[in-house]
Amino acid sequence: MSDPYTILGVPRSASEKEVKSAYRKLAKELHPDRNSDNPKATERFSEVTRAYDVLSDKDKRARFDRGEIDMDGNPANPFAGGGGPGMGGGFGQGMGQGMGGGSEGIDISDLFEGLFGGGRGRGMGGNMGGGFGRQPAPKGNNVSYRLKVSLTDAATRAAQRITLADGKTIDLKLPAGVEDGTQMRLNGKGEAGPGGNGDAIVTIMIEPHSFFRRDGDNLRLDLPITLDEAVNGAKLKVPTADGAVMLSVAPGSSSGKTLRLKEKGFSRKDGSRGDQLVTLEIDLPPSDADLKSRLEGWADTRNLRAKLGV
Repeated sequence: MSDPYTILGVPRSASEKEVKSAYRKLAKELHPDRNSDNPKATERFSEVTRAYDVLSDKDKRARFDRGEIDMDGNPANPFAGGGGPGMGGGFGQGMGQGMGGGSEGIDISDLFEGLFGGGRGRGMGGNMGGGFGRQPAPKGNNVSYRLKVSLTDAATRAAQRITLADGKTIDLKLPAGVEDGTQMRLNGKGEAGPGGNGDAIVTIMIEPHSFFRRDGDNLRLDLPITLDEAVNGAKLKVPTADGAVMLSVAPGSSSGKTLRLKEKGFSRKDGSRGDQLVTLEIDLPPSDADLKSRLEGWADTRNLRAKLGV
């Protein structure tokens, strides 16, 4: 009869912590992902997992130590009528326990947390542990990436090129309504595993812009203009996320006036676009003698601050 203590290399007096530590070490060495070209390692991994299945369960371990069950959980003497303590009355029930009959299946998810990534342990225990009722073979680990995207590319959903861990490059189309922190899942672009490749998880990081800023679905821009452009009006070239366009400034425009460029803002989840909001800022030249001479004797007599109560 196979001895789980010998397989894990621990004495019969080993504590739960010692059993778990021995299993973790062997599982890491023998895991199929690290021994894809060594079938004997896979067989050994299965054997180690079965041994841990017995010794990590207090009831199974006690029954094995009493000689009531073998390492697979089957009755040591299945044709004995009454059975020993804990046998539950004979062959039928003993076989149910040995063949994945419900509550005694191994749960090794905690062991694989941080070792082979996430919750792969549970599926692996069911598949590699032998016996009936096998679960599908686990996929490989997911791989996380951070992709920095310019504000203007995010607004226009421009294609982005990313290099994966295997050195291959792919072009990504940003999703509608993309935001800082949006995640994209690339199926089958993660690590290889017995049940197929895991996925790549790409987190979008939108970088700040030197003069555009996001306001919901809109883009905002503060546009400096000269005094004569404000007084007389002008047609000005204005930057947008899609490239420069011409904007008409009406005569007599004041600082703070906001003009709207339709559908030049951020993409929405429905595929439409917000607007670009352009706020005018009159920029006066410092200490301009010519401007002073032109305004000499002229004053604006309006009380612009009356609504402020002053």
